[in-house]
Amino acid sequence: MPRPIAATVHMGSLRHNLARMRACAGDRTLWAVVKANAYGHGLLRAARAFADADGLAMIDICDAQAVRAAGWTKRILLLEGFFDETDLPILDDLEIETNIHNREMIEILKAHAPYKNLKVHIKVNSGMNRLGFLPLEEHFVFQELSAIEGVQVMGFVTHFANAEPSYLGEGPATVSKQISRLGRIAHETAGVCLSNSAATLWHPEVVGSAVRAGIALYGVSPDPKFSSDEVGLKPAMTLSAKILAIQEIPAGEAVGYGSRFVAKRTSRIAIVACGYADGYPRSMPDGAPTYVEGHYAPIAGTVAMDMLTIDVTDIPAAKVGSVVELWGKHVPINYLAGLCHTIGYELMCAIALRVPLLEDEN
Repeated sequence: MPRPIAATVHMGSLRHNLARMRACAGDRTLWAVVKANAYGHGLLRAARAFADADGLAMIDICDAQAVRAAGWTKRILLLEGFFDETDLPILDDLEIETNIHNREMIEILKAHAPYKNLKVHIKVNSGMNRLGFLPLEEHFVFQELSAIEGVQVMGFVTHFANAEPSYLGEGPATVSKQISRLGRIAHETAGVCLSNSAATLWHPEVVGSAVRAGIALYGVSPDPKFSSDEVGLKPAMTLSAKILAIQEIPAGEAVGYGSRFVAKRTSRIAIVACGYADGYPRSMPDGAPTYVEGHYAPIAGTVAMDMLTIDVTDIPAAKVGSVVELWGKHVPINYLAGLCHTIGYELMCAIALRVPLLEDEN
């Protein structure tokens, strides 16, 4: 039989989260972000769950080709734009829209014109300082792109660095400061896409004609200070594995590499079929919660490549074959991520290929 571990994607939760973000977006276009294999949930699976979105936003042109081949007929947007001139015929033929964020991309577009109807969005750098033109350049870039035969400029896109409520107002890149830098674009209601998940949830003052929903679609609050429940989201992935064995150890015995955990009492230690090669962080500390047989069981010892160990001394029902929830409904992924000084995004995206990705209807 296969190794007893799986990441289960809950299709009903994905659809619920899309509806939640739709309600926040109002009458604006809703882009569902499915980059990084839909944040680890499976690209084509997410495309099915997000059938009611207005478009899919992603990074890789190969992903765009895959969703088109699978039957997606609505809009597609490449968030990082095209990477090579050989991409352009594919974009034109498959009606894939692209962000334009630097001068070199404009020159490539000019050199390979005309196009049938290549739709582009101008990426504006409003303070994130990664991709995009400065706001003072936007008018000239718009004119230059519009003059290329077959190119249709759809509008402007920016990205907020800190739209979470817990980000301090005196920080260098608040939403209000980025809005101020955008100038007139920030007040346009047509052809402008500004809000990410956090801004869509918490910044109704941000206008525009479209929003991009990413992490929230997968049931994770963009701000770890707020739970998924508090913002009306449902976790869309459960990582679970079974207990392989149980060791009874006396007080003073150590568990695992480095002997980090030392039993203070006679203890039952369950060995679970999940390790850092599956995507569960090796940096997870002792005491981090798992959930088994209706109770929380703490991590006890260093996470190994293929196994981890939990203390089930106070859970007599825990036995070989019991299913352990490592993250999901009972163990919030943001909470776990905080324990190892990262974010829920990273944990979801780090699920290894060897972990079966299943789905249910919730």
